[in-house]
Amino acid sequence: MTTARLTHRLPKAATAAGAFSALALTLGACAGTAGSGEGDGGGGEGGDGFAYDAAQEDVDAAVADLDPVTITFQPSAASPDSVMAPAGTVFKEIVEERSGGKITVDIVWGQAIAGYAEVHDALSDGRLDVAYTLPVYDPAQFAAINDLGTVMAAVEPSPYRGELVANAVGNELGWNNENALTTYEEMGLTPLTPFAASGGYYTVCNSAVESADDWDGLQVRIASTAQAAQTQHLGGSPTSMEYAETFEALQRGTVDCTLGQLVPSAEAGIFEVAPHLGYTTEASFSRSPGAYLAGSGFKDLPLAYQQIIFDSNALASAGGMEAVIGGNADAVRQAKEAGGEVTPFTDELQDQIAEYSVGLSEEAIGNGLIGDDILETVNSSEEEWSTRFEELGYTDEGTVEDFDEWFDPDTDFSDYATAVYEEGTAQEHRPS
Repeated sequence: MTTARLTHRLPKAATAAGAFSALALTLGACAGTAGSGEGDGGGGEGGDGFAYDAAQEDVDAAVADLDPVTITFQPSAASPDSVMAPAGTVFKEIVEERSGGKITVDIVWGQAIAGYAEVHDALSDGRLDVAYTLPVYDPAQFAAINDLGTVMAAVEPSPYRGELVANAVGNELGWNNENALTTYEEMGLTPLTPFAASGGYYTVCNSAVESADDWDGLQVRIASTAQAAQTQHLGGSPTSMEYAETFEALQRGTVDCTLGQLVPSAEAGIFEVAPHLGYTTEASFSRSPGAYLAGSGFKDLPLAYQQIIFDSNALASAGGMEAVIGGNADAVRQAKEAGGEVTPFTDELQDQIAEYSVGLSEEAIGNGLIGDDILETVNSSEEEWSTRFEELGYTDEGTVEDFDEWFDPDTDFSDYATAVYEEGTAQEHRPS
C-alpha cells in the first residue's frame, strides 16, 4: 500500500464518477494561509464556481484569474510511510490536480501542529486550514456526534464490506443531523465530512480475551463515554487516555487491552506488546467518530477553491477506506507474526454486548439530538448501502481471522467514494 500505487490508481475515480476529467491528490503549504492569497483571489471573491461534474477545462477557466493559495492539512497519519497515509495523500493529489496547481496543500504529519485535544482551536485560529479531528474526545461539546457514534453499534461489523457500509451510513447521518452541523458552524468551522465512522472496534490485549469471564477486572483503554459504559458493564475497568500513550501503558501493564480501531494499532506497533486480537461478528461496540473539517479561513476562499476542496475531500474517501481496510489486514498479519490469537468473541459475550448496546442507544436517543427514529434510519441505510456495495463488487470472502489472506491490497475504492458522494446527501451541502 504505497503512495505511488495510489497516485496511479486515483484517476480511475474521476472516470467512474464522470466528474473530474483527471484526478490526483497532493497537499502543500504553510499553516494559516488559506484565503490569504494576494490580490482579488482571496476574501471569498474572484470568479464563479463550477458544477461538480464539470470538464477540467471549465474548472481551469473558473480559477484562471485567481491567485494561488496554500492550505495546511493535518490528517490522522504519523508519517507519509504510515498505513494511514492514503487518507491524507489522496486528498492532496486530487486538490492540486483539480485546481491546476493553483491550490497547494501542505501536509503536516503526526499532529505536529495540534493534538486532538487542540485541533479544533487550531482550525479556528488559523494554524490549520483542514484537519482530521476526533469530536468524540469532547462529548459535551459535540453531543450529537457522540450520540450518533453510540447508535452506530447497530451496524453489523466486518473488516471489509462492513467498514464501507458503516462509513457510508455515518456520512449520511452526519449530513442529516442539524445539531451536529450547527455545532461546527457556531465554532466557525466548515464540515467537509461531519461524521467519519472510520474503523470498527476490536480488543487488542496482552492475553487472549474471548469470553465474558475474560473481561472480569480487565483494564481497558477506551475512546468514548459509550465504550467506558460498555467496558464497565462487561466487568472491566475503563481507562481514558490519548492513543499516543497506549503502547507504553500496555508495555508497562498499566492497562491490559485497548479497545480501538486496528489501523492505529498497526501503525503504533501495539501488537508487539499486546498481540491478541478479539472481534465481534454480530454485535458491535459503539464507534468513536472522527470528522474532516475546514477552518475559519475556508469561507474567505474564492467559491471555486471551496468547491475543489469540498469535492476532493469526498473523493479522497477512497484513500481513507484503503487506509482503514488495508490497516485491518495489516493488523491481523502483525498479530499473527507476534504470536497472538485472532479469535471471535463467544456468543454469550456478543449477546451481552448487543443487549447493552441497545440500552446505550436508547439513552442516546433520549438526549433528543439525533431523532427518535434514528435506529430505523440506520437499519434502512445499512441495507441500501450493503446492496449497493455488493453491486460494486465489494464482498467479504472470509473472516477477520484470515483477512490478511483473502483481502486484495490492490483493491480500488474509487467506485465506493464516487457512489457515496453522488448518491448520498453530501452534495446538497456543496459550497454554492
